[in-house]
Amino acid sequence: MSDRIVRTIGLTGGIATGKTAISNYLAYTYGFPILDADIYAREAVHPGSPILDSIVGRYGAVILLPDGNLNRPELGNIIFCNAAERQWLDQQIHPYVRRRLVEETQSYIAALNLVSPDTDELGTKTQESGFWEGDRELEPSVVEKKPGFCAQTDRLTLVLVVPLLFEANMTDLCTEIWVVYCSPEVQLQRLMHRDGLSCDRANARINAQMPLANKCQQADVVLDNSSTLDSLFLYIDSQIRS
Repeated sequence: MSDRIVRTIGLTGGIATGKTAISNYLAYTYGFPILDADIYAREAVHPGSPILDSIVGRYGAVILLPDGNLNRPELGNIIFCNAAERQWLDQQIHPYVRRRLVEETQSYIAALNLVSPDTDELGTKTQESGFWEGDRELEPSVVEKKPGFCAQTDRLTLVLVVPLLFEANMTDLCTEIWVVYCSPEVQLQRLMHRDGLSCDRANARINAQMPLANKCQQADVVLDNSSTLDSLFLYIDSQIRS
């Protein structure tokens, strides 16, 4: 039995490397809950939020769309060309995203009745035991039927999709780190096609993140998404069973 009753996969990688395809596969094939940092980042700048008010205070109303939502392309034009402004924005949003990831992790643990006297808020055991539901241990057959449990490992498995996992210092939220990789040429072409960007603007967004090679060096699992999805999914299956 693992010392951690919750397996928390931190899924990260460079922009346009294929994180969404992989998280979708993990959700649809295994039923793993997906906690997406991008969703929480959008929550952070919802109209009327204190964070959006701070952004408007810094850049003016030009940063807003007519309906009051954040003008993301306009903001991107500012932050991807100015490291200092990008750092300021990250300091506004990252604490909110981290808090939401922790809240959702705790929510899944509580919903599945996995909080026991010997586990902390992120599911780490503080003494030897089995799985718990209230004040009793769960039988393996019960565990396998619970949503989010991996039948191969008898653990609740959550997937945290965090593009800036390293840059935002959120690696401590994960029990293991999976980095999605593809060649720089493939990454550039995917980003240009996906977002309709020029080569220069696409490169600016890629260069704003930690180099992929550095992320791969710190990964527990590297997922090479340069070839076919079928071969990638087979490799993912082997990692889930490990």
